[in-house]
Amino acid sequence: MNKIVLLIVTAILFGFVIRINAQNGFRFQKKSKSKQRVSFKLINNLIVIPVEVNGKTLSFILDTGANKTIIFNLSKNDSIAVLNPKKIILKGLGGGASVDAVLSENNRIHIKNIFTDNASIYVILKDVFDFSSKMGTTIHGIIGYNLLKNFTIKINYSAEEITFYNPKKFRLKKCRKCEVLPLQFHRKKPYIDVQVQLDTVYSTFTNVKMLLDSGGSDALWLFENSKKEIKTPKKFFNDILGEGLSGIIYGNRSRIPGLKIGDFEIKNPTVSFLDTLSTRLARRFEQRNGSLGGGVLKRFTVWLDYPNKQIMFKKNKFFKAPFNYNMSGLDIMYNGKQLVREEAQDISNYKLSEKNSVTFFTNFSYKFKPSYKIKTVVKNSNADKAGLKAGDLIIRINRKPAYYYKLKDMVNEFSEKVNKKIQLKIKRDGIEMTFKFRLEKRI
Repeated sequence: MNKIVLLIVTAILFGFVIRINAQNGFRFQKKSKSKQRVSFKLINNLIVIPVEVNGKTLSFILDTGANKTIIFNLSKNDSIAVLNPKKIILKGLGGGASVDAVLSENNRIHIKNIFTDNASIYVILKDVFDFSSKMGTTIHGIIGYNLLKNFTIKINYSAEEITFYNPKKFRLKKCRKCEVLPLQFHRKKPYIDVQVQLDTVYSTFTNVKMLLDSGGSDALWLFENSKKEIKTPKKFFNDILGEGLSGIIYGNRSRIPGLKIGDFEIKNPTVSFLDTLSTRLARRFEQRNGSLGGGVLKRFTVWLDYPNKQIMFKKNKFFKAPFNYNMSGLDIMYNGKQLVREEAQDISNYKLSEKNSVTFFTNFSYKFKPSYKIKTVVKNSNADKAGLKAGDLIIRINRKPAYYYKLKDMVNEFSEKVNKKIQLKIKRDGIEMTFKFRLEKRI
């Protein structure tokens, strides 16, 4: 289970109520500029970049699966002026109702030396995603096609750096250790053809068409029965995979024996199988069989060439890393800041006794530290059987204060080793309690 980020909702916007005119897109601010490097943070397999919107710097996820620029989390401190607003209704993945939003046009967006002054932005009036609590850092929105369509870009996951190139001055170099595949576009979303091995008994690989989805933290999604071979394996567990514009997305988590991207073969990737209900809008593109997410993409240096409709992969240091998942049965979320008292001995503050002994005095300070709580507990998991409940505030993990952890490090603690003993000290209704359980392998 990996529900910390879950997804940015592949095929995020289907069925708009209105239509808009095409944007001019992003370009280099200086005509002579041929490239621009941008650093990013890799959080739970997702790319987080700083984006300046109408003079205000916000944090966006770079999502190749999104055909629109969306803002879904603005506090009073982050408030920006949005231009020419119009009320609209959006519909996306999930089984719930549509959501209210505002369409704002002719906005100015900067990413270092890359800019547009004609950006359309969709502002969701209620933060249905709540990504900030799931990622442990503030996330304001997502950006995809409109940023990428005019450039060739290199995503270096190992160095956490993106380089934007002018496609008129840059061409992909021949690379003996690389794989180049064509990109196909449908509704401004990129698709590639790969192969999956769905059965350990047979070595046969099945051709599948996958959305290239840098905004999904999972490795693979497959749509059940989009091909007769695509069915949930016998060994799986049902889980909440994420939240879309229209509600919670459910599916079955499992593993498959193999994935081929060109001649690159990846062994035993985790995969989530989605039913028709959760993906009915995404299945409007009948050729699509699923999504290729950040859990796979981060294992490569990736060159995305939208103008020439191609993509190049080269293995990086993550290529052979195992595909882990959260084995705790707990979905942990960031719960804001808490004031914590810290103590430390001050060697400059001491007292000598008559017997020449030294006493050092302790200094106390107060700092704001992160706090975390349990959002959901998987039914019949070891954590559930131990007695943990949604809403429990986490105080300690294996005798270490919870505020020492970043959210992603806490999830890593739950993903390391089968049968590992976990001891959680929590607070429930003002009462502190301690629970013990072991990590369990379910797939």
